[in-house]
Amino acid sequence: MSELCGVEFVHGVTQLCDVVYVICGWSSAIRRYDAITHQQLTDINLKDLRSPWDIVACELTSELYVADSEECVWRVSSDGADIQRWLPKSPSDTFKPYALSVTSSRLLVTSRIDRQLIQFDAAGGDELRRVGLPDYMRPLHAIESRTGTFIVSNGNRQLDQYQICEVSTEGQVLHQFSSSHFWPIRIAVDSQGNTLVADYDKRRILLLDAQLALRRVIIDERQLNYRRPERLCYLEQSGQLLVALKDTVAVFDVLQR
Repeated sequence: MSELCGVEFVHGVTQLCDVVYVICGWSSAIRRYDAITHQQLTDINLKDLRSPWDIVACELTSELYVADSEECVWRVSSDGADIQRWLPKSPSDTFKPYALSVTSSRLLVTSRIDRQLIQFDAAGGDELRRVGLPDYMRPLHAIESRTGTFIVSNGNRQLDQYQICEVSTEGQVLHQFSSSHFWPIRIAVDSQGNTLVADYDKRRILLLDAQLALRRVIIDERQLNYRRPERLCYLEQSGQLLVALKDTVAVFDVLQR
């Protein structure tokens, strides 16, 4: 494990090409680091960014997308030369962006207020689909699966517990996973259909299979130095997993685990 220096209150981490991008609470800057040396590069300043809550990158568009919590989504070029307040497109659109994910050319926005998943074209910003979730589900984060369904970390108000669910495009729950004292604050998926889960409560990273059955713990609390994982970014090609902790970003090699 190695770590990035000079970060605190991390609210998001992603990587595009050989640069790692980090957002921190109460900061309008996107911090940039060399992915190999971890040397800090020049920040990107989003002067109107109020409450940074998540960041993702799209390889196809070479753009970054930043959730300004419950207000808007910013689109930012990788070098910071082009910055746009991008979504929602219309003032009448009331969705509240909370968490983001990118799959291929599609950006998925998790809206906790409306219990919706909203999918956009990552290039043009056109809305592609809205998925209404069950009334009892309080979504934290969602990612489109390789089969076109959605993997959603959420709080189940009926059962008073947190879960990982696979949800169809009609909002029907297909599979689910839960555990005692479980808080799946963020997730990542790979091309084989596995789901990586940042379990905030137990300070560990889990690996679930395509049916959301537990395969194993791939990073335990000792490896995290007993710190709570806040965000995830899985780089399948290199086998590296970026884990955002409160005051740093830890880099793990999980390819062979």
